[in-house]
Amino acid sequence: MIRYRLRCAEGHAFDEWFQNAAACDDRLKEAAVACPECGSTSVAKGIMAPNVAKPASVATPCGQPVCACGCPALDA
Repeated sequence: MIRYRLRCAEGHAFDEWFQNAAACDDRLKEAAVACPECGSTSVAKGIMAPNVAKPASVATPCGQPVCACGCPALDA
């Protein structure tokens, strides 16, 4: 499943889930997706940013985040 941010011709933005990218393209081409606010079927994909996981924190000698501890061991 993939979630897309969509925008209708009236400028309303909303999210919709699809099986895959091809299913999204097919449903948009068939005008099978309607804006939940105004009902318009003139809908296109909106601008999206990928959902990227943050890396795990790096352990420090004192167990505190690097920005808070100032451990001399980190300067070595």
